[in-house]
Amino acid sequence: MENCAIVLAAGDGTRMKVPTAKVLLPVLGKTMVEWVLSAAKKAGIADCCLIIGRNHEDVRRQVGDEVEYAMQTERLGTGHAVMQATGFLERHRGAHCLVLAGDCPLISSETMKAAYQQHVDEQNAVTVISAHLENPFGYGRIVRDEQGGLSHIVEEKDATEEERAINEINSSAYWFEVDALLDALPRIKNDNVKGEYYLTDVVELALQHGRRAGAFAAKDSVEILGANTLQQLLSLQRAAQERIFEQHMKNGVMLTSTDGVLIGPDCSIGAGTVIHAGTRLTGRSYIGEECVLGPAAVVEDSVLGDGTTVVSSQIERSVVGTGVRIGPYAHIRPDCLIAEKVKIGNFVEIKNSKLGAGTSVAHLTYIGDADVGEGCNFGCGVVTTNYDGRQKYRTTVGDKVFIGCNVNLVAPVTLEDNAYIAAGSTITDNVPKDAFAIARARQVIKDNWVLTNKEE
Repeated sequence: MENCAIVLAAGDGTRMKVPTAKVLLPVLGKTMVEWVLSAAKKAGIADCCLIIGRNHEDVRRQVGDEVEYAMQTERLGTGHAVMQATGFLERHRGAHCLVLAGDCPLISSETMKAAYQQHVDEQNAVTVISAHLENPFGYGRIVRDEQGGLSHIVEEKDATEEERAINEINSSAYWFEVDALLDALPRIKNDNVKGEYYLTDVVELALQHGRRAGAFAAKDSVEILGANTLQQLLSLQRAAQERIFEQHMKNGVMLTSTDGVLIGPDCSIGAGTVIHAGTRLTGRSYIGEECVLGPAAVVEDSVLGDGTTVVSSQIERSVVGTGVRIGPYAHIRPDCLIAEKVKIGNFVEIKNSKLGAGTSVAHLTYIGDADVGEGCNFGCGVVTTNYDGRQKYRTTVGDKVFIGCNVNLVAPVTLEDNAYIAAGSTITDNVPKDAFAIARARQVIKDNWVLTNKEE
């Protein structure tokens, strides 16, 4: 039987005063619950169940169908939350279950795997993932027995002075034997001030039945941090970002400044790449080697080839080849394919288009829904007029086409290889190979017109 995971994701985030589910708040552009699920998957846990609550529809939309869901309609504690997944646990009898908090996004797959190994080696019914904090105030303390096992967990308000001096705290992440957990859940009581069912009571119930409980201390206390306020969420952002910066710098990425820089957890960056201030890399972006990004480059879910430069520009869900120069102030919108050695200059917007190798689009141009060949030149102010108010049409441009300044290409239209388009033209018909097209009114000069028509 394969191991499984339960992720507690029913929190409302009332202290944060936000309208959405707390676990959907982003850390470096990725929701907290997706951080947790990604780490669990990386740890080899494929079968996960999310405990969801009031904002369940939003959570389902974001996470999708790769996990199972269980509803917690009343918020009656962590033990009550896990009770909602009893059916899920029944299908995993004989295995082990990892219970995680959906608002603790920085727990790593390495910690999950190491804790599991200790859990199995010690034949524990339950293993708590713990951490050592310089200031443990407010957290439940891990009290160990003489053999180093877990004696019990005591909450701050119930701890003695001696127990409050302990700096090992409960992270709210646990490995359980599924059978032991199923046996304990119906016996958890809610005879406490809040009237809630606490998952930590499983530790005491296991010990009462002669089973062993253990605690695995995470190497990095940052991993167990959660977010109940927006201030804590900001602290998580900073901690996560510092870890990501360190990892990329170890791999040969140079950051000239960290001011305003955001690098998401799923971004890959090649060695020799330089990142300047204000750059944001989010989603599953892949940046090649020896690129230069910034200042103020934004790359979202995109691929950039080796040696590409992006200055003060935005790229969304697109693929960019090697040796491309983009910016400043360009916008590559979704579904673009930019081949190698393309130049995209000031105030250029490209959408749902393909640009062949060596093509130059220097400034003040819009290319939308177009297929452009190699070695083309777009002058200043060229526009593909791709929308007639009801439907969008594509423009096709062959290889080595020269398009002068202030040209309108009224789609659907095709410019064949080596065509030449005069500046100021509005092209509505196809242009054959090697042809010159001019589509503008002949200039007319009326002598002395100003003198006779200008009002005094």
